[in-house]
Amino acid sequence: MNTSVKAVIFDWAGTTVDYGSRAPMGAFVKLFESEGIEMTIAQARIPMGVSKWEHINFLLNLPEVQSQWLKIHKISHTDADVDRLLDIFVPMNKISILECGQLIPGVATLAKALRERDIKIGSTTGYTRELLDLLLPIAKKQGYEVDVFSYSGDTPLGRPSAQMMIKCARQLGLDNPLSFIKVDDTQPGIEEGKSFGCWTVGVAVSGNMLGLSLEELEALPVVEADRLKNVARMNMQEMKPDFVIDSVADLLPIIDEINELISRGEFPKN
Repeated sequence: MNTSVKAVIFDWAGTTVDYGSRAPMGAFVKLFESEGIEMTIAQARIPMGVSKWEHINFLLNLPEVQSQWLKIHKISHTDADVDRLLDIFVPMNKISILECGQLIPGVATLAKALRERDIKIGSTTGYTRELLDLLLPIAKKQGYEVDVFSYSGDTPLGRPSAQMMIKCARQLGLDNPLSFIKVDDTQPGIEEGKSFGCWTVGVAVSGNMLGLSLEELEALPVVEADRLKNVARMNMQEMKPDFVIDSVADLLPIIDEINELISRGEFPKN
């Protein structure tokens, strides 16, 4: 088969920046607190990977959240309520992005290696353009810059559809999904890659599966840290990506393995 890996499309929080994917979670919890609704970080993580509008709508439909909403408002939420909450959320998330915009260890080195291999770098995200415009220069200053990107609202459908992946492919002038890898730490992101028909790599430790900052993880006893890492890896395996890695620092050997699979005429998992 006359192709090879030509582009890697990454997620942002938990994959390339913000170890533990903390920024969005803190903002969601604060958002609902401002409405008089209690929410845990674990609850806020459940729909991670979809657009922020869909994320808020999903959280409002959680029974434990819905009951609090009904107690306060006496009526179920509407799309207009989601719109209003999103307008409140965006400034909160801006602050959290500024606080949690540090690259995950290994990202800058990986980006340099991909450039040397003439492999393009792209991103899809549940962030809006407004939020992404804040994040792009922060990442660039640290040595990570994408060639193409697509964001929430850029296409009619977001994740888990393939529309943002297709948008990136068109921008790159590439049309063979087998030459793409999608790297993500969430189920909608992995499903997005599968919908596109490309290779998928799930990030288990640095992102949403584990949900701890690097400092929190390193502060744990080794036995407990290893246990949590193994649980995160197993949870990511359940999403059936082609490969599971702890962080993007482990990606280069996977690219070599995928190129070998392509040369043998093999295909990604359905």
